[in-house]
Amino acid sequence: MVALGGDGFMLETLHRFLDDGLPIFGMNYGTVGFLMNRYAEAGLPARIDAAQTVRLHPLLMIARTGRRVRRAHAINEVSLLRQTRQAAKIGIRIDGKTRLPELICDGAMVATPAGSTAYNLSAHGPILPLGSDVLALTPISAFRPRRWRGAILPHGAEVIFDIREMDKRPVSAVADFTEVRDVSEVTVREDRSITINLLFDLAHNR
Repeated sequence: MVALGGDGFMLETLHRFLDDGLPIFGMNYGTVGFLMNRYAEAGLPARIDAAQTVRLHPLLMIARTGRRVRRAHAINEVSLLRQTRQAAKIGIRIDGKTRLPELICDGAMVATPAGSTAYNLSAHGPILPLGSDVLALTPISAFRPRRWRGAILPHGAEVIFDIREMDKRPVSAVADFTEVRDVSEVTVREDRSITINLLFDLAHNR
């Protein structure tokens, strides 16, 4: 499949065909093209034949709101965002261990390499090369601990966000296009059962 557009259109295309496993060759016909190859119609079949495949796995978000559980996939990031004027209070566990008892912030996110140049970058998170098998854990406007800038995690890590004072400081969770409001706990991990196959020109700088 050939997708013509920018990174936003590529994200929509990947979600639409998430379960199909089709190789997708993107060409930049939009504004931002981190996930795209250069646009050129000449020699396209040969370029596709010679392209390198980068395999990605989406994130699985499991969001709890009282007794309800919502699941959604994210190719870019899963982000937690405060819903009111008051800062959120979020505890962070990684692989079952408490790593940050309380983060006071506007939010936090787990970003994939594919999404590291999107919201993650604007929140001063690191750029991750495609295929690097790591995830970015990035705070959004952290107030305390003020100097915490996040972490780079192995792709197999499971991150659990525990919402403190959820009635007073409600938080929403967003997996790309899916938003769940008033969450109490959010689990994020890579879903290895789904593989995304992106095709890139050999000279593409990833």
